[in-house]
Amino acid sequence: MAAPFSTEKIFIGGVWRSAADSATLPIENPSTGQVMGALAAGHAADVDAAVNAAREAFNGDWGRMTAVERGRILSRMSREVEARIDMLAELEALDVGKPLKQARNDVVALARYLEFYAGAADKLHGETIPFQDGYTVYTLREPHGVTGHIIPWNYPMQIIGRSVVAALCVGNAVVLKPAEQASLTALAFAHIAADCGLPDGALNVVTGTGAEAGAALAAHPGINHLSFTGSTGVGVAIQQAAAVNAVPVTLELGGKSPQLVFDDADLDKALPFLVNAGVQNAGQTCSAGSRVLVQRGVYDEVVRRMAERFSALSVGPAMDDRDVGPLVSKKQQAMVESFIDKGRADGLIVAQASLADLPPGGAYVAPTLFANVAPDHPLAQQEIFGPAVVVIPFETEDDAVTIANGTDYFLVAGVWTADGGRQMRLAKRLRAGQVFINNYGAAGGVELPFGGVGKSGHGREKGFEALYAFTTLKTVAAHHG
Repeated sequence: MAAPFSTEKIFIGGVWRSAADSATLPIENPSTGQVMGALAAGHAADVDAAVNAAREAFNGDWGRMTAVERGRILSRMSREVEARIDMLAELEALDVGKPLKQARNDVVALARYLEFYAGAADKLHGETIPFQDGYTVYTLREPHGVTGHIIPWNYPMQIIGRSVVAALCVGNAVVLKPAEQASLTALAFAHIAADCGLPDGALNVVTGTGAEAGAALAAHPGINHLSFTGSTGVGVAIQQAAAVNAVPVTLELGGKSPQLVFDDADLDKALPFLVNAGVQNAGQTCSAGSRVLVQRGVYDEVVRRMAERFSALSVGPAMDDRDVGPLVSKKQQAMVESFIDKGRADGLIVAQASLADLPPGGAYVAPTLFANVAPDHPLAQQEIFGPAVVVIPFETEDDAVTIANGTDYFLVAGVWTADGGRQMRLAKRLRAGQVFINNYGAAGGVELPFGGVGKSGHGREKGFEALYAFTTLKTVAAHHG
């Protein structure tokens, strides 16, 4: 399929151009292991050019544009994304390895982010503050200026929506560095933005490795705010690089999110979430519900029913549109398999899906269910980032809270119970940026603030909270006697 842009180009100041040294990286199809193209490998010189183009746009037409006009551009982009759903979904499925239906859901989410922030552009207000007689005091919310965005490979379109689109909504000029494993839809997004009238330089895309382009962006003195989604270790390094220039950073990092299932839970309603929240996108999801904590009274039944579902999962190439696709790379495959091997050695595997009749060379891992896992076992403490779920028994509500809060990661939590009092207690007691009661994920709700606590990061994306993060507050005190 011919893309509406060259993957061997980067996008700076409204122009598609080769990387400064014309270097490229191979684009691999994780479903087959075959190389399907080449990607421009940007370096520090390209990042510098992108930051300068963004600064020029911010000081020029883009920075002077009214909020209403910004919203109208985002609205046009939303409609154009919807119109290109087939092309974008195919690119995402081929690039990331996710089943086609999941990729289509990501396109729909990107269009919804654009729609939401198009409507929000002229609705972010300051306030007046009562003060001493003779003063009028008010606040203004103003864009930072040039914002840098380093996004991961697991949900490129969704994270562009909640990060890049929010930054554009309030008038920042953006430099985007997508993951080298999955950059195609970021490039397609730049093409759509240009078609819809986004001024040159308002959005710049530099592809390349994290060690080169990502590090250069994080440390660039011309960046005024940095947003990163990815692993905790890399997030710490990025924050350290940004700190040299006193640049604020929004970090969305790892997760080991629990789902708590009590004896009174509606298991018919809960079971699909207990499985799907752990294996969607082959488990490569920061907010995956990968720890299922089950009260003793229903523990055996939950394990049995989850095992049946895991054994029935269908695994295959992204374009076959099965339940689970490959992991994004051979490197990721090896890491996840090392965890599964540990669980196998400890006798904790109770179910695995079949990997029969798959293309050779693909990065496939069998979706795996572990049971009777101790809360301090590595499988229950470390982010596996693959289609693997651990089931842990508990006795009382206090036990459940202790186990749930017993990791370094606090991103999302789910609670399954019919007891209204328990629902409210656990919503307060669980450490997490989001708590879902008798559901998990709330269908992704773009309006719902999202972010972590502890080693899951800090700052909030999605909803209006993201707009506060991508602006700085100015106080104006006018003395008029």
